[in-house]
Amino acid sequence: MKMGKLKTKKTLLKRIRITKNGKIVRKQIGIGHLKVKWSSKRKFRKAKKLVQKNKGHIKKLKRLLGNHV
Repeated sequence: MKMGKLKTKKTLLKRIRITKNGKIVRKQIGIGHLKVKWSSKRKFRKAKKLVQKNKGHIKKLKRLLGNHV
């Protein structure tokens, strides 16, 4: 009996990017709206991408991505 293939979670694929070295990069949370009261320094900091460092999260994300890793 054959096992089924793992399907890629397309929503996750849209939200993260994988670098050439295999690192997972994502946007920061909490930057959707209500930014008028933020300082420009805070907006600039929040606009940067974050590299995922937690090894447990990386393992889970790679499993959800299937063959796109």
